[in-house]
Amino acid sequence: MRRFVVFVLLLITVIHFSCKGQSEKKINGVSFVASPNKVTQKHINPVIKLNANYAAIMPFGFIKSLNSPEVKYNSKDQWFGESVEGAKQYITELHKNNIEVMLKPQLWVWRGEFTGNINMKSEEDWKILERTYESFILDYAKVAQEKKVSVYCVGTELEQFVKFRPDYWKRLIEKVKAIYKGELTYAANWDEYTKTHFWEALDYMGIDGYFPLSKNKTPQIQELKKGWQKHKIIMKRHADSLQKKVLFTEFGYRSVDYSAHKPWEVDYSKTSVNLQGQVNTTQVLFEELWDEEWFAGGFVWKWFIHHDKAGGKNNPRFTPQNKPAEEIVRGFYGRFK
Repeated sequence: MRRFVVFVLLLITVIHFSCKGQSEKKINGVSFVASPNKVTQKHINPVIKLNANYAAIMPFGFIKSLNSPEVKYNSKDQWFGESVEGAKQYITELHKNNIEVMLKPQLWVWRGEFTGNINMKSEEDWKILERTYESFILDYAKVAQEKKVSVYCVGTELEQFVKFRPDYWKRLIEKVKAIYKGELTYAANWDEYTKTHFWEALDYMGIDGYFPLSKNKTPQIQELKKGWQKHKIIMKRHADSLQKKVLFTEFGYRSVDYSAHKPWEVDYSKTSVNLQGQVNTTQVLFEELWDEEWFAGGFVWKWFIHHDKAGGKNNPRFTPQNKPAEEIVRGFYGRFK
């Protein structure tokens, strides 16, 4: 009996050390930007080469202003990839290549104003917003169920809408669940997620991970690592309390100076290209988060379908395509396949 116990302990030790160093599979995703065109195998090959196993498909609904109540979507004026038909076609082609999908319908406010500030001036307007947003989300929930996508996202960065209409969101999630039988999340902004009240009803705690980390022109590795620590502590504490994993529904950095100061900014006046800043911030994000058990993975922002024309070394935008940061993403995604 004693020999048997020793043998079992030795076997456990061998298994432990043989598995040590093997990385847990993560959601290694790209935010697959909608296009006027259909997706072909040519567009998906670079995603495969990146070692991605997920793509976020993002059809859009539109409202005129932060106080405008009507959500319009699936119109003839929209790009193909932003429509119901386009979303289905994109999903079909990705699934053919064994790439899983998060369907993430989003709102766009005229002139690109921040969706977190959407707020109505009257009860009547709130009712119109609720009715039209519900139609938008439930129609795409039907797409998610029909196409058997792995994750469905019920909203993106809608802090004021969520704050002032809590009962509506509880009812909306129940209606989504009656249609779609996969996993659910919501994409909360980095400074919103601790105030989001319905995580218990969802499967992942979704965060758009644009946390401020450094005020330096080219943020360095050690200061970025230090900057992540307080955010990791709060995320883990919140995730553990809810017994949910954190999913970065978006993450990424622009290839500009001060890339880690206010990573959420879409400031077109910033044009000074800083490729090293994007490399450092991207590398440290992976090093700090992808090994954590409470972290499910995420979707890099953004990935354009015409890879050969996207990004490049003179491009100051978010995409890592055809920049040194693309190799950072490829390497870590390959490790966590």
